[in-house]
Amino acid sequence: MRDFATALALVLVIEGCLYALFPEGMRRAAARASGLSPQALRIAGLVAASLGVALVWLVRH
Repeated sequence: MRDFATALALVLVIEGCLYALFPEGMRRAAARASGLSPQALRIAGLVAASLGVALVWLVRH
């Protein structure tokens, strides 16, 4: 559980840095995402989650 909490905290750090350093770019990315279909967002989310799981597995083994 501690690793999961650390991972969530790192997500917040990275996302916060992106918004702080590139506010207009993040605004454009959010606007683009709002124009995508739910199916496309779901697929992108599943791909991102799968890549994340694969990276964690590679790092841990």
